[in-house]
Amino acid sequence: MAIETVSEKGLVLLGCGKMGSAMLQGWLADGLSPNSVYVLDPFPSQWVLELEQRGLNLNKPLPQKPAVCIIAVKPQMMGEALPSLKEIAKSDTIFLSIAAGTSIASFQSILGDNCKIVRAMPNTPAAIGQGISALIGNRKTSSHDVELCETLLKAVGNTVVLEFEEQMDAVTAVSGSGPAYVFHLIETLAEAGVAQGLSPSLAMTLAKKTVAGAGALAFQSEESPEQLRVNVTSPGGTTQAALEVLMNKETGFPKVLSEGVSAAANRSKELGKS
Repeated sequence: MAIETVSEKGLVLLGCGKMGSAMLQGWLADGLSPNSVYVLDPFPSQWVLELEQRGLNLNKPLPQKPAVCIIAVKPQMMGEALPSLKEIAKSDTIFLSIAAGTSIASFQSILGDNCKIVRAMPNTPAAIGQGISALIGNRKTSSHDVELCETLLKAVGNTVVLEFEEQMDAVTAVSGSGPAYVFHLIETLAEAGVAQGLSPSLAMTLAKKTVAGAGALAFQSEESPEQLRVNVTSPGGTTQAALEVLMNKETGFPKVLSEGVSAAANRSKELGKS
């Protein structure tokens, strides 16, 4: 039903970079017609230019009452981009923001207090349809409005609905920034393999496949990550020897990762105030 509604009324995409393009690709695959999409982007990619040949509306006048307006520009571009959408904000259009660090109050200060706004935080695996997006609507949005936004975000992965906006800082620290932590784990695991005599290419292949496979197993298994760890840890074996170092409460993952997530959450709060 969401795609039909959007197809009928139109969808505005403000900014079509990597995340916006990933979402648009998912919507088109789900049946959304390029004719129903209005992209505003001063530097469109070749892919978007090709879609224009198939009917996509690129930097053209917008419909008066589109179903949804997706805000996918960087926070520093908000001040310049949002005022052009004030007229649309007077309608029943839902504004779905995937811009990091920009609060609902910030949007309302520009678009008006009566505007329907849903704030979302996707993460970079959305580029391959494996993302996780957390979202929360303002008081003007209905459960139907949030469900429509959920449907759109599911084009690039899974979704969770938050209870209140303040949770977004923790979400940013865990899932928004989280892929970078995993990428660094791959880097350091590969470097450790090289230190033990493996070639860089072999070490990197082993690290990537190990992290990807373990993540897939954790997601698909009915057992908890804790139990999966126990399952692979033989008493007195090699895994236990490593975990005694990595699980050290003072120097291992528990302390380091907790401090990292806390630093990210605090920075998210700071950015939200600026």
